[in-house]
Amino acid sequence: MTHTIDEILRASAAWVWFPRDSEQQKSHLQLVRYPARFGGGVRGSQVDSDADPVAVLDHAVERTRAWHETELRFWTNASDRPDLEEELRRRGAEHVDTVAVFARPIGDSIVDVPLGIDVEVVRTLDQVREVDEINVPVWQQQPLDEGGLRVELDEITSALDAGTRFRVLARLDADGEAVSTGGCTIADGFARLWGAATLEQARGRGAYRAVLAERLRVSAALGAATALVKGRTETSAPILARAGFIYHGDERGYRLSV
Repeated sequence: MTHTIDEILRASAAWVWFPRDSEQQKSHLQLVRYPARFGGGVRGSQVDSDADPVAVLDHAVERTRAWHETELRFWTNASDRPDLEEELRRRGAEHVDTVAVFARPIGDSIVDVPLGIDVEVVRTLDQVREVDEINVPVWQQQPLDEGGLRVELDEITSALDAGTRFRVLARLDADGEAVSTGGCTIADGFARLWGAATLEQARGRGAYRAVLAERLRVSAALGAATALVKGRTETSAPILARAGFIYHGDERGYRLSV
């Protein structure tokens, strides 16, 4: 199975994350209220409305306030109808991030991984704890308590057994320290690669490439045809380009105080 460019762009536009314990509403656009563990606030995306940009953004602001949140973050996409970017800038929204959309067929994926890095699929509570120890400093989020770790393990193993989602963990051979992680969701023949994080002191040593290679390998075994990933322009995007991923445009993130 080969995905067309239009299918890739539609899959990118349809990609949204609903964290555990989040709330969501989809009217004019997709709004997700993030739990405090991830910093709270509301994320907006996927605009599909006959209303004008002012009315759509007014709706998003009202919903954000009704949730008693003070920050709305919005991610642009080429398929947005209408486009909110100009109205966001007019209201003083701050451009805070840009990601590049990349995709490539999985079947012929070859990623150069240096020696000295072991990668494993996450299956145990100890591995989940190590993942959390990476994610907390990289994403500046709150750590999971013991109960949260066990819930996370249940979700990871259930999804792995179902062949719909998995997470991997990379460690340096020298001392066995877990330094990098990343997740993947299988949907409609796509492998959505997400959540890649590497501890600062271990960057530049190939851990991200090892995590990327393992996710591609497992995705192929689960039947995915195309890998889809959104890489930050200043960090992972150059690595993805060197690994044969094809660039399909940018998505920009804005932060609006409400």
